[in-house]
Amino acid sequence: MRSLDSSLLRVRRIAEYQFGRGAGDALFPDACTFQYSSSQRIRYILLDGVRLATVRAQDGRLTLGYAGATRLHGFLAPPAGRVVVVDDAVPFVSAGKNAMAKHVITADPGIRAEDEVFVVSGDDTLVATGMALLSGSEMLAFKYGGAVRVRQGRDRI
Repeated sequence: MRSLDSSLLRVRRIAEYQFGRGAGDALFPDACTFQYSSSQRIRYILLDGVRLATVRAQDGRLTLGYAGATRLHGFLAPPAGRVVVVDDAVPFVSAGKNAMAKHVITADPGIRAEDEVFVVSGDDTLVATGMALLSGSEMLAFKYGGAVRVRQGRDRI
């Protein structure tokens, strides 16, 4: 069994790599708990029983739960990791539906396909978290198809 300190250090380092300097401390406070796979690898990172993130087995990167996205969204300054959708799409995306390219108003140009992103409304209110299907510039250029595969919407917590 891993020690709590080494697990916390490991997930903080993953967050720093994936989201930038300072993201590890912002996303994972000292009070985090962990669930491990049968092979004793970190699987889920929890805070007060709520999932902040999951470590993907295939590549070791983090997927964010809504609680984790909320913490990170507050830490990262706009436009970092944000995909802004039109107000008409907000109810659907917050219910867990995917964000379509035709509904994207702006997107962080640094977004690459398969990055974890925040779907936000025009006033930067967090609506959902998910995985980018396109790069930030492609989201703006395309007028059909999916832009973000939503993992968890605000209304589906």
